[in-house]
Amino acid sequence: MKLLWALGRLLTLLFWLVVLVNLVMPFVHPLHLLVNFGAAMLLAIHLLELVLFRASLRGRPASGRDRLRVLLFGIFHLQTLPIAAEASHA
Repeated sequence: MKLLWALGRLLTLLFWLVVLVNLVMPFVHPLHLLVNFGAAMLLAIHLLELVLFRASLRGRPASGRDRLRVLLFGIFHLQTLPIAAEASHA
């Protein structure tokens, strides 16, 4: 499963690199708009993930770095975080 998460992170990073190239040298007419729209949607989804998972990121030692990685990789970074110990129901 770790291989799947690593592949997802790699593909997400490649997409963000395509977005940066598109900002520097815009692609042909319909393609550059689609890349920008896809980037805006992906950024919105990653911001939503930050809001939804803020409680699990709050107590981490490098929470700022984790938030940045969630903005970049989204759920692929969240799945690699260790699960916090749950409170026992006595």
